Amino acid sequence: MSHELSIADLNKDFSIKGETRHVLDHIDLDIRAGEFLVIVGHSGCGKSTLLKIIAGLEHPTTGTVALDGKPVTGPGPDRTMIFQEHRLFPWMSIRDNVEFGLRGRPDSERSQISSRLLKTVDLEEFADAYPSQLSGGMSQRAAIARALATNPEILLLDEPFGALDAFTKMELQEELLRIHAEQGGTMAMVTHDIEEAVYLADRIVVMSSRPGKIEEIVEVQLGRPRDRGSADFAWYKKRVYDHFIKSKQKGPEYVI
Repeated sequence: MSHELSIADLNKDFSIKGETRHVLDHIDLDIRAGEFLVIVGHSGCGKSTLLKIIAGLEHPTTGTVALDGKPVTGPGPDRTMIFQEHRLFPWMSIRDNVEFGLRGRPDSERSQISSRLLKTVDLEEFADAYPSQLSGGMSQRAAIARALATNPEILLLDEPFGALDAFTKMELQEELLRIHAEQGGTMAMVTHDIEEAVYLADRIVVMSSRPGKIEEIVEVQLGRPRDRGSADFAWYKKRVYDHFIKSKQKGPEYVI
């Protein structure tokens, strides 16, 4: 079952070296049930901070986040986040990593879920391996399996493929689309890669810089699978790029 998330008049301030920085400004956004939403913007525009607020890892200064009408006030099993670094536990096997969020459930249930998900991400043969024995792409596959183990209502992805080579990135993009199609869940992803955004998204949110505002929301009306070399694909890339350039504002650099 897919779930809808609503963000209303959200603002976020940080104190940096004694100075208040207004990093998110009046964000209003509905993430539709079952959609693949991608957020793009320049470094420092607050897109990762927005994702962390949705995850409950950060709190807004003002404004609200609600999942199916219920306020989001902190982390919960209904939202799972994947980061650029896989963050697997190095002392655990891949199977144990996938089962980590299932502690307290019967052994047979945990094993059934982890086996199914390892098969989903094509890591069945590496269930007993350790993260240090896997490539970067395989580690991210394991991180995706671990994130899906608790059956979250929304999967949040913060530049999950940013550190990977181009070929591995494209493979994992296909993997993510396949999982999304098969499981029908809601996904929200942050990236600075416009081509990746156009390839994956149902809608693309373009954010302006410092403070982060929603500059434009682009509906990507392309079927799947998408042809990266087509004229229509290039048109969407240019449209997002034009908004991307328009959104850039000069200001002091700070990491948020």
